[in-house]
Amino acid sequence: MPSPVLIRTFLPLAMCLSSLLIVGPARTAIIEEVVKVPVTVKTMSGDTVTHDIVVTVLRDDSRAKSPYLILNHGRAGQESERRAMGRAVYRKQSEWFVAQGFTVFVPTRIGYGATGGDDAENTGSCTTKNYPLGTEAAVEQIKAVARYAQTATYITPNRGVIVGQSVGGMATIAASARSVPGARAGINVSGGAGGDPIRTPETPCRADLLADTFAQYGRTSRIPTLWLYSPNDRYWGPDLPKAWFARFKANGGNGQFVALPPFHDDGHRSFTGNIEAWTIPVAQFLKQNGFPAPSP
Repeated sequence: MPSPVLIRTFLPLAMCLSSLLIVGPARTAIIEEVVKVPVTVKTMSGDTVTHDIVVTVLRDDSRAKSPYLILNHGRAGQESERRAMGRAVYRKQSEWFVAQGFTVFVPTRIGYGATGGDDAENTGSCTTKNYPLGTEAAVEQIKAVARYAQTATYITPNRGVIVGQSVGGMATIAASARSVPGARAGINVSGGAGGDPIRTPETPCRADLLADTFAQYGRTSRIPTLWLYSPNDRYWGPDLPKAWFARFKANGGNGQFVALPPFHDDGHRSFTGNIEAWTIPVAQFLKQNGFPAPSP
């Protein structure tokens, strides 16, 4: 029997595109909505760009209030791949976070998939990288989604978590060093930038600048963070993430590092392919920081 479809109007600060009601076996109702949130960012060329980003929202309709969780996608190496990614959802991962008691917001950032627009996160050539500038564009989009989440009637004010994978993980650590409305914790899964697992495996562009950038974030870190990496990550290898974390901590950052098990031929895919490996440390981290899962 097909799932019923629920059409909703969802207009404060955004325009509703569609929504779907999914009824699970445990009488859990997950509402999926798609909204547009206006954001303004600066590009590497110094231009200011204002663009609506597409945001997927998943929540349990039986809960009157819940904390928010912003889930940030990674970055494909080729523009054609970024354009073709569609709408970011991370459905299995998002539904797991919903089961932990969150309303999940998954932005498709400027320059990607359903949102489109020019590449606002370009960090320059491999030898002249400007990682903070490209990451700042992602952070501004995270902040815009957090501000929007704070206005939703079903969100508990000032209780939020930021999560990201790959470039989205680095953006999460960057956001932890900024004032993001309501954010209380950050989770970085395989975070970094400038990697190429085919041509230069385990050797991202200007790893020294990446280390300096993570150190910079540590100096103004505002919230506790969890760092999750697999040792067979083809983008960063086993040692660079530990060095980045050490620089972050040495400069005042609040963080925990957890080594995930190897995953197939590339642990960089652990977030999407090995959910069982990261959910245990993530659940523990959330509980430590005041986000216990709701009772069944």
